[in-house]
Amino acid sequence: MINMKGIPIVDSHSHFWDPSRFHYAWNSGLPALDRSFRPSDLAMASEDVNLEKIVFVECDCAPAQSLAEAEWVSSLAKEEPRLRGIVARAPMENGDVVRSDLQKLANNPLVKGIRRNLQGERETAFCLNPKFIDGVSSLAEFNFTFDLCIRHEQLASVIALAREVPHVTFVLDHFGKPSVRENRRLPWALDLKILGTLPNVFCKISGLTTEADWINWKKNDLKFYFDHALDCFGFDRLLFGSDWPMATLATNYGQWVETVQALFEFATEIERTKLFQTNAERVYRV
Repeated sequence: MINMKGIPIVDSHSHFWDPSRFHYAWNSGLPALDRSFRPSDLAMASEDVNLEKIVFVECDCAPAQSLAEAEWVSSLAKEEPRLRGIVARAPMENGDVVRSDLQKLANNPLVKGIRRNLQGERETAFCLNPKFIDGVSSLAEFNFTFDLCIRHEQLASVIALAREVPHVTFVLDHFGKPSVRENRRLPWALDLKILGTLPNVFCKISGLTTEADWINWKKNDLKFYFDHALDCFGFDRLLFGSDWPMATLATNYGQWVETVQALFEFATEIERTKLFQTNAERVYRV
């Protein structure tokens, strides 16, 4: 039996949202998620684990509401002191003009990084637009990281982006969303191997059960993807993330922690501490 309470966890990927306050186009077909999720809900969901710190990641609300979302989440830190970092949204495609938004976000000490969600873009090379590259390049001035939320077929483009902007730290969300449900491994595995050779890229151990069969997934369905991510990034560049509450479509908080521990059961105590705690603290400065 795995003792989940024994491992201090820094969750590098949690969400809070409120449909009465912000508009989220993506949740219209997901009634289970079309309600408010706040820190009190996360506290209840994670009561079986030793959750010490939380990093909030933007929830793809209406673009015009992005700055307000970061402000709202900052206010939630008053009720949840474990909330130590925010990955906010900013329009990277605006090029140099995005500096205005970045400066406003930099005035908030909780903002540690930026995510411009790319998975919904039809053009796989959207992030290689010169203006987008300029926007991402400017993140270094503010000591911001850049989270990559993509479909697996966009991996080749983010490889080029990370090479183009080596002075920015990138964090790949959800393993790059491989097709676990179809047990498809290529070209995801080859692309991830190349991405892992870039020292400015980290990978989140998060969000994989929602890429699998939500109802019938088993640990063994995920094993190849875990093993390959470790082979590509090593324990020095892997971060645990819950993707709560999005992950509740396929798992609960404790089950996901237990799954990660089981699939990395061979890890040493030092490696486990890096995965669940210190890598996220280092990347997001929390």
